[in-house]
Amino acid sequence: MIARMWKGAVRADAADTYVDYVDTTGVKAFSETPGNRGALVLRRIEGDRCEFVVISLWESLDAVKAFAGDDVETAVFYPEDDRYLIERDRTATHYEVVRQR
Repeated sequence: MIARMWKGAVRADAADTYVDYVDTTGVKAFSETPGNRGALVLRRIEGDRCEFVVISLWESLDAVKAFAGDDVETAVFYPEDDRYLIERDRTATHYEVVRQR
């Protein structure tokens, strides 16, 4: 199994709205892609900003490619992202899941 991780940040006052937005964009796209095994959306509010980590789980790197394209390291963005994001990773990082309980 492969875990794909991406990080970004929004203003703290947009944190709840951004969670809803991620659900209707990235998480929806993950769940509709064959080979997706779920996702976690994590957040941490510190002062006036909120950091997000999105981890999606995939049965294989080929399944990730079906979502992200051949260059799996490039992050996937959506039309309204600029409305929310004040900081973002332009790449995604991939890990082999060696143990899950």
